[in-house]
Amino acid sequence: MNNHNFEFVEKFIRKMTFGILSTVDGFGKPHSTGMLYSVSSPKSKFSIFCTTGEKTKKSKNIRENPHVAFVIPFPHHVLRSVPSSCIQIQGTAEILSLDDNDARLTFQRNKTLKSNFKQVDDSKNNIIFIKITPDEKIHCFGVGIKLMELKRDHAAGNYSVVIPSNRK
Repeated sequence: MNNHNFEFVEKFIRKMTFGILSTVDGFGKPHSTGMLYSVSSPKSKFSIFCTTGEKTKKSKNIRENPHVAFVIPFPHHVLRSVPSSCIQIQGTAEILSLDDNDARLTFQRNKTLKSNFKQVDDSKNNIIFIKITPDEKIHCFGVGIKLMELKRDHAAGNYSVVIPSNRK
């Protein structure tokens, strides 16, 4: 039995900048794509921000159906035969303009994202933000679980944490 809480999982989420966004169009057809992401300030409501073009498939899908899933993989770079750990967030997404101050600030806190955002900002190609507001539970597999423990009890790697009420 693990004793991981939201703060523990949030640290893992903040370590990464790449995840996979899944959307569904108005006909129920899924679409998934890799995205760079940033995370809201630890002092504010927990949310994830991505940038994309205004006319991309994902932004069209979000306008039709705001329900999304966002998966953050944690690959094992040395032991490639071991399944990646991951964090899965389900929630709703909304489209924000590139002028959204909160979203812009999240990208300014990370050196890699800041550089990427500078290129996006300079392009002026109808770029928008996607803001993902998670549901109450975040689902995890293998995050913070030792490999031998996971091998011994595969189910031990599956757990969920609840976002505290002051961060929802």
